[in-house]
Formats: sequence, structure tokens, C-alpha cells
Amino acid sequence: MSQTHEPPIICTLGAGDFKARLAWIAELNATSLLSRRRDDLTLELTYAPQARDQVRKMVAQERACCAFLDFELREAEDASFLSITVPERARGSAETAFAPFQAQAPEAVAGCGCCGGAVA
Repeated sequence: MSQTHEPPIICTLGAGDFKARLAWIAELNATSLLSRRRDDLTLELTYAPQARDQVRKMVAQERACCAFLDFELREAEDASFLSITVPERARGSAETAFAPFQAQAPEAVAGCGCCGGAVA
């Protein structure tokens, strides 16, 4: 029998790095987030075109530390569209997992979004 290995629902950033990441995402959102919409386990974010490189950087960094989240980035001339999906097995932690990506002020997020409710 083959076993599928699913990444643990946990963030691999240390506390200091997480706080710095929150501040960086909050600044990106404050300056470039055009819209956000949540549909159950998916959060859709639209960023201004001038933030394209920063959005790419955010996606790369978040894929590395929160591997259980699914990031889909689509780019157009007028915007970058980012969809973040929480797996069904983490449904109970979705609100917490999405919090860092919706914040426009770092203090708006109390803890690590992806490990606030660890699910194995």
C-alpha cells in the first residue's frame, strides 16, 4: 500500500520571522491590495500591477513555510490575482490561516495563521 504524505498544518517560521513576515504582508496589503473575497476554504486577493514582484515573493516565501496551503497566482496586465486554499482537513483552522493574508496592520493578527489550530 502506498501512503500519501500530506504536509503538516504548521508554519515553519520562528516567532521573530513570523512577526516580520506579518508586517511585510500588512504593508503590501495596505499599499497594493485592491480587493479580497472569501469563498469557503478559498481566499481570493487582487493586487495592483505594480506589486507583481512583491506578490511573487510573498507566494514563494509562503509556499516554503506553509506548505499545506495551496497558492495559485494568475497575472494580468492590470492586476495579480492570488487564490489561497486551505485543505479540507484544516477547515477548523481556515479563519486563522487566512488572517495574515487579510491584515493591513500586523497587530490585527494574534498568532501564526497556519499553526493557530494545528491539525495532523
